[in-house]
Amino acid sequence: MVKLDERGRGKNKPASEYDINEVRNVLLEKIDGEMQLNINDPLDYREEDLIYRDNKMNLLSLFCGAGGLDLGVELAGLDVVLGKEKTNEFLKDRDTFNAVRNDGVFHHLYSNDFFKEALETYKQNFPKSVLTHNKDIRKVKQFPKADIVVGGPPCPGYSSAGPRLVDDPRNFLYVHYIRSLMQVKPRFFILENVKGMLTLADGEVFRQIKQDFEASGYRVYPKLVNARDFGVPQIRERIILVGVREDIDFEYVFPDPTHGDSPDLRPFVTLREAIGDLEEEPGDIFEGSYSSIFMSRNRKKSWDEQSFTIQASGRQAPIHPAGLPMEKVGKDQWIFPDGEENNRRLSVKEIARIQTFPDWYEFSEGEIDGISKNGRLNKVYKQIGNAVPVQLARAIARPLAQYLHDEMKKGQVKQTKEKVIG
Repeated sequence: MVKLDERGRGKNKPASEYDINEVRNVLLEKIDGEMQLNINDPLDYREEDLIYRDNKMNLLSLFCGAGGLDLGVELAGLDVVLGKEKTNEFLKDRDTFNAVRNDGVFHHLYSNDFFKEALETYKQNFPKSVLTHNKDIRKVKQFPKADIVVGGPPCPGYSSAGPRLVDDPRNFLYVHYIRSLMQVKPRFFILENVKGMLTLADGEVFRQIKQDFEASGYRVYPKLVNARDFGVPQIRERIILVGVREDIDFEYVFPDPTHGDSPDLRPFVTLREAIGDLEEEPGDIFEGSYSSIFMSRNRKKSWDEQSFTIQASGRQAPIHPAGLPMEKVGKDQWIFPDGEENNRRLSVKEIARIQTFPDWYEFSEGEIDGISKNGRLNKVYKQIGNAVPVQLARAIARPLAQYLHDEMKKGQVKQTKEKVIG
């Protein structure tokens, strides 16, 4: 939809009622407005606090959140050095993993997010050598030099569950991702976002976004992927953009699915496999009644299926698979035939498993004084729901990690050593 400046009701109308040129003009106007924001604030982190690794690919993470995308990329960098089986063994224990995480291709240099609790989570789980920056990306004057940029700009404005306004200001944070590419000039970038980005305004929004990234000097490889095809026990479709700097002779090819119904693939990972052992001791759970909107459709998968998409909300968490299936009793009306008291939402620990975080991963609740248990837990549900599933990120990053590892072995790639572009 395009939001009009008219007062009163009916000020939003579907973008399909607009001429494509009108939509494009709205987009270009907003992009220009974002670029004109005041970004001349003093640099509020010290250059000397940036720790570069000369023998690694230094990584810049934007909208890093709790670190799902970052951890997946890191695992891909370990896989090509140690092998996936060994990496998986090390990943089972925090201390063991920390002892080998410097052996991979990538080094986390700088991470930025405006969500304070998510950044606290990131700091608890990544090396202290990472400079974590809690600041609105629109006010970051200068991004550090790096070899690869990763991140998923906030996406409520694209989501099919939201209002889907073409000029929702949250839709234009990607412009600052592009600004980072223009400053940093990394070899590669990885961007993740919701499926709705593809269809908003009959695809015009996505076409504009792709052109903007290409204009910043990158060949852009887009694809809609489903996390369950890569061992994630969740039906979660996301658009991935991988960018390769124009001067680099490398064609990115998305990995083939590793899981599916085909006999030559491993079976999809089920909820029973992922969280069956947590049924008796699930940990903290968001509690409370279910709204009529929540009960307007099925929210419960069986043990032998994959979860619905994990949302960034405790109240909207899917229902645990135990007990009877939900039952449709009318248009947009479902019930729990065995009673609401016999059904609960998935716990924090369970949704973290479904998002393929390791069990040792810690999530920050932030300030707890004066905040209800549900309020604190909701911050954690939000972090986990917003994250890129770790195993999906790992699969997407693997081709880049393999290319860089091979080139580094041949001495064809010189690592980034500069501090900040002046």
